[in-house]
Amino acid sequence: MQVGIMGGTFDPVHQGHLLAAELAREAGGFDEVWFMPSYAPPHKQPGPVATPGQRLEMVRLAIADHPSFRTTDIEIRMGGTSYTYDTVEMLQGRYPSVRFTYIIGGDMVMYLPKWYRINELVERIGFMGLARPGAPVHLELLPASIRSRVTLVPMLQMELSSTEIRRRRHEGLTVRYMVPEAVRMYMEVNRLYEG
Repeated sequence: MQVGIMGGTFDPVHQGHLLAAELAREAGGFDEVWFMPSYAPPHKQPGPVATPGQRLEMVRLAIADHPSFRTTDIEIRMGGTSYTYDTVEMLQGRYPSVRFTYIIGGDMVMYLPKWYRINELVERIGFMGLARPGAPVHLELLPASIRSRVTLVPMLQMELSSTEIRRRRHEGLTVRYMVPEAVRMYMEVNRLYEG
């Protein structure tokens, strides 16, 4: 089985995440895409606003009707800072017959050389970079060992971010159609991101 891993804070998950996962699933021929909320990502400061449990539940609600999307709480259960190498090692130990590909934004591709234990990581998994229109990714600038493990996939332009959704919620503005309706209702009931 081939699985694409979609990691992130998902604070909150939104339509852009879902579209990216669907395009990646199609382009990579993945049997499934697993959404993996991080406990505490190493590259984002300050940390998430919603609790790990709330972020996981919003992802579950968002993907409930997709037959090939799943959630995994592996990084939340691990706690602490989430390093991809440690997560991949654990996933491969639990699911030895699964071939994993890590899905990342095109903007993250050029940062791969700085990732924790990247040389060992690229021996274990491949990466799929979602390249946005007007934001070129220069694979030729990456070391050959990393470059050979990255596949670029064109991404549709969608100017939507979790930061913008939190800002709109804080200001009392609508986020309808920016997030799945079940996620919007969850934020309402739990008063997430309100000012």
